[in-house]
Amino acid sequence: MGVKKIDEVYNYGDYSLWPESERWELIDGVAFDMSPAPSRHHQSILTEILGQIYNLLTETPCEVYCAPFDVRFPDYFEQEESEISTVVQPDLVVVCDKEKLDDKGCIGAPDLVVEILSPSTMSKDLHQKFSLYEKHGVKEYWVVSPGDKIIFRYKLSKDGKYKEPEIYEKDKLLVSDIFENFKIELKRVFK
Repeated sequence: MGVKKIDEVYNYGDYSLWPESERWELIDGVAFDMSPAPSRHHQSILTEILGQIYNLLTETPCEVYCAPFDVRFPDYFEQEESEISTVVQPDLVVVCDKEKLDDKGCIGAPDLVVEILSPSTMSKDLHQKFSLYEKHGVKEYWVVSPGDKIIFRYKLSKDGKYKEPEIYEKDKLLVSDIFENFKIELKRVFK
């Protein structure tokens, strides 16, 4: 689940003062250490997904970013930035609303978040981040399981909840609803 900083409540004002050499996430004010660095296999999967998505976005208003990239989730409209208590660094995000982008990253829900499971982050990705992304309206949440060579694709329904996931295995084509012709070749991801 990652190492917690201390049993204290933090906000983005605190977070922005921490050393750049350290990677942390805040979920409802609780700080989680992002160490150790992801494995080579994790990075290989991330690079392939990033490359395919990047190529798909050339004629769209959407942009793709990979970690470290801050996504800040305010608790209410026009919350003072320094008071935001949730800032995460997903493995990959796609943002189609440029109004959500600034020099610090993204404020508000990306259209797509991708998390690649690792032993140190699995519980957080499957529970806390799942609830967080659902609560803040991330349209699609992909959970990549490198060991099983599958991707779970969660779509936000009209009632604001994620449906049962669509499961894509290593030889399939993952089709997304973010925009027309958004397809990822999983045989290349899990090569």
